[in-house]
Amino acid sequence: MIIAEDGEKLGVMSKNEAIDLAYERDLDVFVVAPSAKPPVAKFMDYNRHKYEQQRKQREARKNQKVVSLKEIRLSPKIDIHDFETKLRNGRKFLEKGDKLKVSIRFRGREMAYTNKGREVMLNFAEKCADIATIESYPKQDGRNMYMRLAPIKDKK
Repeated sequence: MIIAEDGEKLGVMSKNEAIDLAYERDLDVFVVAPSAKPPVAKFMDYNRHKYEQQRKQREARKNQKVVSLKEIRLSPKIDIHDFETKLRNGRKFLEKGDKLKVSIRFRGREMAYTNKGREVMLNFAEKCADIATIESYPKQDGRNMYMRLAPIKDKK
């Protein structure tokens, strides 16, 4: 089954007839549906078709937004000023549209106070509540505790 470049159906013809007709029109024969009965082929300029596909892919890539994951490290016994500095940096990342991973590493005897670390993390999330949501709540993994924050989508 052959389809012309303008979409008109030319009917069923042999492979050699289709190639000869395409050669006369200075076009290529492109098999669109090889598994159909009979197989469907189309006359087209293959180079132009390839160029248009590449252009569509470029446009799709251009409209993509890359979201990166930034990390902020806290400690269970962090001072107020240090906490505010980390909070300010974390808010900058979230406002830019990046996801934020907040982590705490427990050293030595700090392992006995994991609840203090959880409080610090939840306090951090609470201070960012206007621009971010908690994607994953604080989880303990050995000596580390992680939490992920995601920026709130704009309602446009």
